[in-house]
Amino acid sequence: QVQLVESGGGLVQPGGSLSLTCVSSGFTLGLYGVGWFRQAPGKKREAISCISQNAALTEYADSVKGRFIISRGSDKKTVILEMNDLRHEDTAVYYCATENRFPRGFCVLDAERYQHYWGQGTQVSVSA
Repeated sequence: QVQLVESGGGLVQPGGSLSLTCVSSGFTLGLYGVGWFRQAPGKKREAISCISQNAALTEYADSVKGRFIISRGSDKKTVILEMNDLRHEDTAVYYCATENRFPRGFCVLDAERYQHYWGQGTQVSVSA
């Protein structure tokens, strides 16, 4: 079955850390650009990070820059989002998505550009 699955969400205190993993099945995630997105209740979906197919380019939204790190697993089937210094405003459902038409060194912080596969999301809650 072809799918994309996020994991690693949970409840964490402010200032804490979580590591989210995006895993592909039925296709090789390492062949595609990957983005991470989040949506909080009542808010628009926000693109927060992306990584190009060859991992040469990573992008971060200003809201997470300096706190989040995106990387690819050596197995070519995972993309990891390491989240540090978490804040209340980071509370949201986090999604990963792929796009198979990007050049190898390209990714973009625009959810509309990711039309290959989307995962179902994982909840991240930041609260004391």
